[in-house]
Amino acid sequence: MEAKLDPREVQESMTFDVDRVAEFRRRWSVLMELAVWGDLKAREVGALPKLRKRLLEYGEKIRSLFNDRSWIPQPRDQIKSILTASLDVRDKLQATEKEVEGLTGGADLERFREEFHRLRDDLVALMEHHEALWKDLLNRLYDGYEEWKAAQGEEPPSD
Repeated sequence: MEAKLDPREVQESMTFDVDRVAEFRRRWSVLMELAVWGDLKAREVGALPKLRKRLLEYGEKIRSLFNDRSWIPQPRDQIKSILTASLDVRDKLQATEKEVEGLTGGADLERFREEFHRLRDDLVALMEHHEALWKDLLNRLYDGYEEWKAAQGEEPPSD
């Protein structure tokens, strides 16, 4: 018998607190404002426009992470889609971090770095929690997973 995912459980795993999402959006907007209007200096010519581009891409991927996936018919494909979005956020985060490392000065440098690192840390913590849920849901599709997990003395992650 083929294992099936509970669509309600899958939907719950992809549900994010709207206030928390709004806070991520606000904090990303602060970074963009500082990158465009703030006093930041970089060691290389063209580094600030590149930073702005990377920040924009990072914000787009963060937005994609929180998109509704209920239009995707199969729960398994919904999970694969959101895991891909999470990996995309990590990819753009890494590219953005490289640009942030190139900043060398300016009156807003300390605030920018502080805001960037705080957003990064909180977002990665949220993603790690949800990635564990999604991984567990996908693993349930494999025969013997529940028995293996029980033998390991592990409980499935809960939200």
